[in-house]
Amino acid sequence: MSHIIVIGYGMVGSRFVEDLTAADRDGEHLVTVLGDEACEPYNRVLLSDVVAGSRGLSTIGLPAADHPRLTVRRGTPVRSIDRGRRDVVLADDSRIPYDHLVLATGASARVPALPGIDEGDLPGGVHVLRSIDDAREIVAATLNARRAIVLGGGVLGLEAATGLAARDLAVTVVHPGRALMERQLDEDASRVVESTLRRTGVDQRVGVGAQEVVVEDGRLRRVRLTNGEVLAADLLVISTGTIANTTLAADAGIAVERGVLVDADLTTSDVHVRAIGDCAQPPGGSSGLVAQGWEHARRLADLLTGNDPGSVTTGAGDVVKPKTRGVDIVTMGIDGSTRTTDPALRVMRLSDPSAGRHLEIVVRDGLLVGATAIGAGRIGTDLVTSYTRRTPLPADPAHLLLPAIAPSAASTRQDSPTLVPDRATICRCNGVTKADIRAEFHSGATSLEDVAERTKATTGCGGCTDAVCGILDWLTQDTRSQAEPPPREERFTPEKHDADRPETRAS
Repeated sequence: MSHIIVIGYGMVGSRFVEDLTAADRDGEHLVTVLGDEACEPYNRVLLSDVVAGSRGLSTIGLPAADHPRLTVRRGTPVRSIDRGRRDVVLADDSRIPYDHLVLATGASARVPALPGIDEGDLPGGVHVLRSIDDAREIVAATLNARRAIVLGGGVLGLEAATGLAARDLAVTVVHPGRALMERQLDEDASRVVESTLRRTGVDQRVGVGAQEVVVEDGRLRRVRLTNGEVLAADLLVISTGTIANTTLAADAGIAVERGVLVDADLTTSDVHVRAIGDCAQPPGGSSGLVAQGWEHARRLADLLTGNDPGSVTTGAGDVVKPKTRGVDIVTMGIDGSTRTTDPALRVMRLSDPSAGRHLEIVVRDGLLVGATAIGAGRIGTDLVTSYTRRTPLPADPAHLLLPAIAPSAASTRQDSPTLVPDRATICRCNGVTKADIRAEFHSGATSLEDVAERTKATTGCGGCTDAVCGILDWLTQDTRSQAEPPPREERFTPEKHDADRPETRAS
């Protein structure tokens, strides 16, 4: 029996342990998990919902793994890896031997080098959003804050900004890049997002960076920008990306670059050490999305237990749908800027900044290979379905954009579950289809919690929660309607008619 040690008990580490114990049908492995945080695993993707007040801290927990061959040690930091002896050294100098070591150490928030802040000791009023403690501190800070600045206009930055605005703070996003969410959006799309954000109470400074954080008496007072402007602030949330936690691997002599270098089978330069999730740097690069980390977990669990890992199954590794309140954004695949380098691409675009709407589709060989939908509602959902299912497109793909300019036609469409095909992916993070939810419902999973436990739907970004609830409501109503007998028709008789007449009733 081999011993597998997992360092890290976050979203990816906990999923790997769950997948591994399920795949280890012959009981060939003992598993020990070493988690730096003292709490149970939780959904880090939903921390921005906690900041917004739409979720409580108690609602973002993930199921704790429970298996007779599993030992979980929380609040147990690892000091080093001894590859020669093949064991890990804990903070108290104790050692635990391993046959296989899995690094799931994740990533940490990147804190820029700016006068006034120190990564190791942030002044009062300055926060990052990476852990459950960070979210708790930010929520507490909003009680006495009136003006907030979010440094960084990526996905998390915009989620944090709209969340703070929902708590009635005046919010300004400061982003030095050419466009908000520049990894996913071009400048035209960004302009539409910017105008829509202003209507929700979030101002921006795009193309402008922070030059100095002004701290007085140990607390944030102002932020000086690179254009000379000075913004007063009571709260600063830094969202300038992440840095893979590679220190343990690097100190042990394992090859690292931006992350821990791994091959297609997630093996590092040491054949006894694997890496998954945000700390890993696979050959195709990292998307930073949890779906990719969970795919790592599933694949490695199959590899270590001798099962066929197959291919990527989620089909959603590069679909991005931020939880930005008041701004509907979804992007996927490649963007139209690639058209100058790939003549096989066909790009169609509809941009209407005054209406807060921007649509772009990228087509190759009759298939949707990329899309951006801002302020487009159901059209964005349809594009995700076409993209993830690789559905053949109409001869004229421009028809995909027509509902945006035909309100009367679009308004007749409803989001009723009856119109959603069984093959449609409802939970992109976990690849759960409507058919999967129906099957589990008829097997007894009639609540949201039951479906989440059996299929993992809603446990990723949380964006599918409303859709899953809608399907469950529909299935429940459909079951009741089938169980209830039809109303009995009463036959007309003169006697009954006369008895019901007021003048024939007994007084």
